[in-house]
Amino acid sequence: MRYYLTMTSSIPSPLDEYSQRLAKAHTESEALDRQHDRLALIRFLIAGAAVICIYLGATQSSTFYWLAGLCVVAFVGISLYHSRILNSLRRAQRLTKFYEAGIRRIDGTWPGKGISGDRFSDPKHPFSGDLDLFGRASLFEMLCTARTRSGEDALADLLTAPTDTAAIAGRQSAVEDLRGRLELREDLGLLGEDMRSQMDPERLAKWGVQPPVFTQSFLRPMAFVCTALVIIGATVWGITHNSIAFWAAVIIARVYAYFVSAEVNQVIRALRKTGDEFSLLTELLARLEKETGKSALVGDLHNTLHTDGKSASSRLRALAELVGYLDAMSNQLFMPIGTVLIWSTHCAFAIEAWRARHGAHVARWLDAVGQYEALVSLAAYAYEHPERPFAEVSDTGPAFTATTLFHPLMPPGKGVANDVTIDDSTIILIVSGSNMSGKSTLLRSVGTNAVLAMAGAPVCATRLQFQPRTLGASIRTQDSLEGGISRFYAEILRLRQIVELAQSGPTLFLIDEILHGTNSHDRRVGGEAVLRALAAHGSAGLATTHDLALARIAEDPALHAGNVHFEDQIEDGKMTFDYHLRPGIVTRSNALELMRAVGLEV
Repeated sequence: MRYYLTMTSSIPSPLDEYSQRLAKAHTESEALDRQHDRLALIRFLIAGAAVICIYLGATQSSTFYWLAGLCVVAFVGISLYHSRILNSLRRAQRLTKFYEAGIRRIDGTWPGKGISGDRFSDPKHPFSGDLDLFGRASLFEMLCTARTRSGEDALADLLTAPTDTAAIAGRQSAVEDLRGRLELREDLGLLGEDMRSQMDPERLAKWGVQPPVFTQSFLRPMAFVCTALVIIGATVWGITHNSIAFWAAVIIARVYAYFVSAEVNQVIRALRKTGDEFSLLTELLARLEKETGKSALVGDLHNTLHTDGKSASSRLRALAELVGYLDAMSNQLFMPIGTVLIWSTHCAFAIEAWRARHGAHVARWLDAVGQYEALVSLAAYAYEHPERPFAEVSDTGPAFTATTLFHPLMPPGKGVANDVTIDDSTIILIVSGSNMSGKSTLLRSVGTNAVLAMAGAPVCATRLQFQPRTLGASIRTQDSLEGGISRFYAEILRLRQIVELAQSGPTLFLIDEILHGTNSHDRRVGGEAVLRALAAHGSAGLATTHDLALARIAEDPALHAGNVHFEDQIEDGKMTFDYHLRPGIVTRSNALELMRAVGLEV
């Protein structure tokens, strides 16, 4: 199934749309900033006038006190209005940043300015490090617009976890559903500037499923009895003017409160650590709950946020109300009343009751938010690149066949597109070529587009047919001084990992300069053995090599291998590359020319 965003002359391009909205936000921001400066000056002048009036009232006439009072009233009114202006100014500034980030993603100036996803880097992962999925200038940085760590986690999972055809089709439909919802992406971008740094999904989910703090069921009824006794005692005091019953009830209530104080404090401390996070989550959920989905996946996420006819945000608002009741004890006027009524104890019981009913749903809500944000990130990418189609995914189609394929991390206009065909007739492509001619980039282009296809995002090709497979890559193997591992040993460990993946199911492998760290004889024998083992397990992929002897394995018809190559040209004594993939084995090498180019005599 393929989806396209139809662009007509009446619909502005994503770049034009972003530019227009950025200009509007920038103009609004400048106007609000000027208004902010004027209001700050007016507040200062009014405050100064109030001080002068108070002085004149003390030294000349009490009439000036009335003028001072009017100044105070004016100061309060101006301050409230000023606060609204400041909120609008912050919103306009955030909106400016939001559209600046969108324009950077379109024009290719985004590297180093987004969310790198370094925390997801795993040197043992079979392909993420080789394909630059995480880190500066990575695929994750280009895609991620999530506001929460849950969203980042979900996007990282989409880029790295294996999947199947049905899941990919569902994601594609959801991304298409969300592609045009610019207002949703704008609202999420403005919501909770500090949400990512403040909200820890693991801590919130853990809080929701902690064991009950109050283990005896009679404790909460006893709290109601104690408070009822206090109220009855106060009533008796008011009628009979005898306070003995009241103070006796207060003593009973306070003794009881002391008896459960450890548990009450435990509940309050745990909630204090998560209270602000729940406030941010409530805002986010309230916005997402407004969206309905045409696609099944978006519809399922919407339903996840609504249980038993109530929304997740409304349930969290109920928790926020309990927190507000608890905060009433900070009021100096209410605190004495709350103390005799054991107010904090009742709040703790109510919070625990809320957690018993809804705590188990918190992890599910967070997961839904994360999946929603991950899909919104992919939808933003789809919107910003309307010319890029979705992959045609099938369990019976070719392993990987692409027309005009290019690397998604290449700056606009700099990538050279190539056709790649890996199907039943050619399950292995042996890529030969001179140094710097584009072999490694080709492998990464295939790998990153396979990642995009499995995530459900548009791909960088005119057309891409793909059969979902586990990915395994050996492109950037590194030695380890600490681990005592040489580069060659690191490479064969990765090759073993790829073979083990192939033993578990069909794999798309990407191997750069296979066994380049050993002699030509061992490289040919070992490389051929690895490729035959991968083919025997139904895997397909590409392997690059400088060893033309290894390229000869394509002559074996049973292996279903083919040769393609890159080459260079010498023009006016300078080496140039066109990065175009050609059929067959490369016929020349540029190693000596490169050595001479850097001043080595050979």
